[in-house]
Amino acid sequence: MNIRPLHDRVIIRRIEEEKTTASGLIIPDAAAEKPLEGVIIATGNGKKNDNGDNIALDVKVGDKVLFTQFAGTEIKTDGETLLVMTESDIVAVIK
Repeated sequence: MNIRPLHDRVIIRRIEEEKTTASGLIIPDAAAEKPLEGVIIATGNGKKNDNGDNIALDVKVGDKVLFTQFAGTEIKTDGETLLVMTESDIVAVIK
């Protein structure tokens, strides 16, 4: 990938949810919501404080995260749709 996020931004690849329910019903693409979890594939260097010092991000490449429903901006690169968002849009890291 040839994109590097700036400051406190991260690039996330969504994790696709199951297309069937526990009872075996198939959910059509039109009815399915976009998944709210993904894997971080790139991070910026962090935000600068008032003194000009760099504040490192709490997340790192490879972390599986949950984010808010309308978070980020979708971009298309190399035929893949990715999300660019700030670290503050991330709600939790999944262990």
